[in-house]
Amino acid sequence: MRTLISMLVVSLAAPALAAEPSKDELVKLLQEQDDRQRSAGDYKSLVYLEQSEKDKADVVRELIIYRRDADDKLILLFTKPKSEEGKGYLRLDKNLWSYDPNVGKWERTTERERIGGTNSRRQDFDESRLAVEMDAAFVGEEKLGKFDTMHLKLTVKPGIDIAYPVVELWLDKNNHNALKRQEFALSGRLARTAYYPKWQKIYSETKKADVWFPGEIRIFDEIEKSNKTMVLFKSVDLSPLDANLFTKAWLESKSR
Repeated sequence: MRTLISMLVVSLAAPALAAEPSKDELVKLLQEQDDRQRSAGDYKSLVYLEQSEKDKADVVRELIIYRRDADDKLILLFTKPKSEEGKGYLRLDKNLWSYDPNVGKWERTTERERIGGTNSRRQDFDESRLAVEMDAAFVGEEKLGKFDTMHLKLTVKPGIDIAYPVVELWLDKNNHNALKRQEFALSGRLARTAYYPKWQKIYSETKKADVWFPGEIRIFDEIEKSNKTMVLFKSVDLSPLDANLFTKAWLESKSR
């Protein structure tokens, strides 16, 4: 899979240092990332997950994302394959819950939960909260394949619970799209690398502006090197959702 993203591999040449952005400019960069991806209304997306693991057949899963960014609510509902149908996740009041219809049981889980057993995490499908959750430091300007990028190092703010406390982010210098993201455990060990080779946008009547979303994410497990996940956002709909959708009862009803 890495050969398909060779255009995003970091050049071996030494990075060209630029004038370091101020703290306020770094905060604005993170705020821009959050604002571009946030919908002022509701958000629904059909997503395919293709999971590849050593000595196993590739598995394609289909899920639907339901988001209400104004209330920080999120549902991930699996619809395919048959063995995964009706399984899902619900985020309410900063808690992430998983539901398995086969046993009719809810479990509170953590931000490091592997969604559907893949290399993806909740944050890959939710609204961006970089400015709220993390502080940024400027590493320098670097070449990422053919792209000129700004390399940032992000560190989680005190009291915030996220999957990984340290993130390195490469932003396209021209349009500020995220191109690469690396996530590190508290020990400093690299856990995941994600590439964003394609970004798309859709106009929101509620927001009166475009909402950006990654058309594709390629995620590599840096601990179990043979594991990788491709996330494809097939469609996005910003129409209003049912007011009572973001409940345990609604998610349970989808498997009956």
